[in-house]
Amino acid sequence: MPKLIGSPARTEAVGDRPKTCDEYIGLVNSGDTKVSLTLMHSPAGWQGPAHYASFHQYAVVLSGTLRVEHGRGVMDVAASQSVHVEPGEEVIFSTPGAGGCEYIMLCVPAYSRADVHLVK
Repeated sequence: MPKLIGSPARTEAVGDRPKTCDEYIGLVNSGDTKVSLTLMHSPAGWQGPAHYASFHQYAVVLSGTLRVEHGRGVMDVAASQSVHVEPGEEVIFSTPGAGGCEYIMLCVPAYSRADVHLVK
C-alpha cells in the first residue's frame, strides 16, 4: 500500500548563515535509510563547509545557482541543471547569487550527519 508522507521535516544546514532544509523522504522524516529527498532553501551568499560524504549526492537546481567547488575547479549549476557528487569526493557547496538558490538534494543511501565528514 502506498504511504502518504504528509509534510516535510524542517532542519537547518551547516554553513556560515541559516539555510533551511525540508526533508520529505529520509532518516529524519520517513525513517527511510535507502534514499533521502530534500528541498533546500539557500540564501544569497551562503557557504557550507568543505566536506566529503559517504553517500551519492544528486542536486537538481530549481532556481538560482548552486556553486560546487571541487579538487579540479569550480562548477556553477544553474536552474534546470543537475550535478552528481560521488561518495568520498571533497566539495564545498555555496549559493553566491543575489537571489539565493532552491534545489532538490537526493542522497543514496539516505543523508545522515554521521556520514558527512568535515575537512579542515
